[in-house]
Amino acid sequence: MKDECDFSNGKRGAMLEPTGKTRITIFLDDDILTAFKERAAASGKGYQTLINETLRISLSPESAPVTAETLRKILHEELQAA
Repeated sequence: MKDECDFSNGKRGAMLEPTGKTRITIFLDDDILTAFKERAAASGKGYQTLINETLRISLSPESAPVTAETLRKILHEELQAA
């Protein structure tokens, strides 16, 4: 390493461009984390990706996949109306 370094052209701030993701620290229950890691192993995706997808769906219910429970509710309402 040089005895003196020239920082006259240096820039302050982050060296990497933002990627649209932010690193955070979060506490999750052990059973929740275990379940996501098991699902990740079965699906071939990362557990953090699965957590992110789940959070995204919870923020936008209209984009959520139709579950058996939702389908039962819709069918029940339609049969009562008929």
